[in-house]
Parts: sequence; C-alpha cells; structure tokens
Amino acid sequence: MNDNDPTTLDPQIAALLQMQAAANPPPMETLPPEVVREAFKAQSALLAATPEPMERIENIAIPGEDGDLPLRLYYPKTAVSNNGELLPITVFYHGGGWVICDLDTHDDLCRSLAAEAECLVVSVDYRLAPEHKYPAAVDDAWAALLWVAENAASIGGDYERIAVAGDSAGGNLAAVTALMARNQGGPELALQLLFYPVTDINDLNRPSHQQFADGFGLTRAAMAWFRELYLPEGQDPKDPHVSPLYATDLAGLPPAVVITAEADVLRDEGAAYATALKEAGNHVEFKQSAGMIHGFVSMAGIVTTGTTARKEAGEALRRFLK
Repeated sequence: MNDNDPTTLDPQIAALLQMQAAANPPPMETLPPEVVREAFKAQSALLAATPEPMERIENIAIPGEDGDLPLRLYYPKTAVSNNGELLPITVFYHGGGWVICDLDTHDDLCRSLAAEAECLVVSVDYRLAPEHKYPAAVDDAWAALLWVAENAASIGGDYERIAVAGDSAGGNLAAVTALMARNQGGPELALQLLFYPVTDINDLNRPSHQQFADGFGLTRAAMAWFRELYLPEGQDPKDPHVSPLYATDLAGLPPAVVITAEADVLRDEGAAYATALKEAGNHVEFKQSAGMIHGFVSMAGIVTTGTTARKEAGEALRRFLK
C-alpha cells in the first residue's frame, strides 16, 4: 500500500487490510490453485454475513457438457406467501478468477440476494480452471441459463422474469451470457447485475491496475495468474466471450446495474463497460463504492457498506424483475 495514495479507505476496510498485511500470507500466484481454494474457503467464512434464513435450499444437478452441472436453488421466505405464484429468477455466477471459490463461498451472498429481491436465486457451480480452461466456465454458465429458462416452471420460477448476476469473474460470466442470449435470440433477460466485473482480461495496465496493484486485496499479479490459468495457449484475450468490453456491438442488451469498488484493480474496466453499454443505448445504473476494495460485497459480516450494497442490489433486482 502506498502511503501517498489519494484514496481514502473505509475504516473497516483499512483495518481488514492491516490484519491481512500483518498475517503476511504468500502471494496467491506463488501457490498451487488447490491451496488457494482452501484458503479462500476459510477466509470467506470469516467475512460472511449471518446467513439469511430461506424457505428452503435445494441442490440439484443438470446435464452439462462434461457430466453433471451442480446448481443450488435458494427459495426466499416470501415463496410461502405468494400463493403459489411463480418466482422471478436470478441466475448467479460466483467470482474467484475462474479458478477458486464455489457455491459455499458465495452462499451468504446468494441468500441475501434471494431475500432482498424476493426471488429464486440459482447459483451455478461451473467448472474451474486450470483443470477446465476456457471455454468450460462459459459453456457451463450458458448451459445453466438455458436450462433455467427451459425448466423454470418445474422449479417454481417464471421464465419471463430472469436476471443474471455475478461478482468479479462471475460478473464476467453474467456479462458474457447476456451477450450470448442477445446473439442467439434468447432467453430474454430482465437485468444483468455486475459486481466489480472482469470485462477486459487483455489490458492489465489501466490506471486502477497500477494504482492498486498491491496491498488492496486483489492484486495485478493475481489477475495475471488467473488469466494464465484460465486461458488455453493461443486463446485471444480480446475475444468478447473472454473480455466482453471488446464486443463490437453492445446494442440491444438487457439493462445493467454495475457496482465497482474505488480501490480495486478492476475498477476502471468495470466503469469502462458501464460507459460502453450506455453509449450503445442500453439502460445502465452505475455506482462506484467509495473507499471499498475488491470483493467488499462478500465481506458483509464485517463491512457495513457490503450490507448496504447487497440491499441496493436486491432492490434493483426486485425493480427489474417485476
């Protein structure tokens, strides 16, 4: 962390970063992916909010390209009082650089979104790199969305009210599936909710990459590591299904709510994507969260702004899924 940095960190974030610095963990890019996965499971449990009670949670598996694709379905308490009416649906893709994290690391966030938005949340356990490189995650994300749209009624959902959502690499997958849905004539989506999304894995030299390269949680070196593990040799990082910011046509996409963090290497590409979507004629609501770092929405157990962001995101989902 640079003492001359002009960004004023939220006090709760500053305290968290000081604790992490004191622990002096090895950089994730120096460790095997399976070690990083276990570390993040432990960390996510420490940072998570108190889980919102659900009416029920179901774990199912659908046919994927490489065997079963696990999904976790979150039914909010309001599912009981809606007199059997079909629930709006949010298909959620977790973050983690396409390499780490899973259904459990994002369980409390999915519960919050289901409760706040009064919707059915379907969390997707897509295949991870490097065991399954691109396009495995995209293929799974798309397969899950298609299955949900085609089988919505069987899970108590309304196929006419579907949103996609995700954080970080999951925000990337949400943005990419929104592009694919437009290009392939459906499913029609009510909203794409993107928390600090990866939209440009090609350019790691934007001002935010340089300003927050180290000491603010997610590092520029970690992003380079994720890219190396995710992309197969010879894969163009400017492919719109890898970096949606490079899509030549962004018109006709679903409304977007884009939430970024001020002190985040991904800040600028998230803002750039919001701008590009708006310039292409789409409805865009954009918010940069002051004093926040990457992943703050998943830190609601200790970061008040994380809780606020969840409520705002849930309100947006509720509004667009009417």
